[in-house]
Amino acid sequence: MKVIYHVDAMEAWAMALGNVRNMLDWLQHNQKDYEIEVLANGPAVRGYLPGILSDSLYVIMAQAKAEGVVFAACHIALRAQALDPKDLIEKTLVVPAGVIELAQKQQAGFAYIKP
Repeated sequence: MKVIYHVDAMEAWAMALGNVRNMLDWLQHNQKDYEIEVLANGPAVRGYLPGILSDSLYVIMAQAKAEGVVFAACHIALRAQALDPKDLIEKTLVVPAGVIELAQKQQAGFAYIKP
């Protein structure tokens, strides 16, 4: 299963990470292969800064990263928010443009989910 989650608002992080955790649990229980990416753009890129989200959400994110989930941030959104990619939490992939990433993933057969 190939899925890309699109997070563009800070208030969507909790639902998105809950969805990711539930999906991982199901996929692993059913021994299914997967590729999952969580792409943040707009104001939601701030969720990749240390200390912005709750500790419990960062724990879910870290566990998901350890299980192969890719967490990506839009470079254009980072620039618009005056954020330096070096300040993001560890292992955050910075992509040139979130909308291009979303379109490319969908063309590659990824299902689009927007919590």
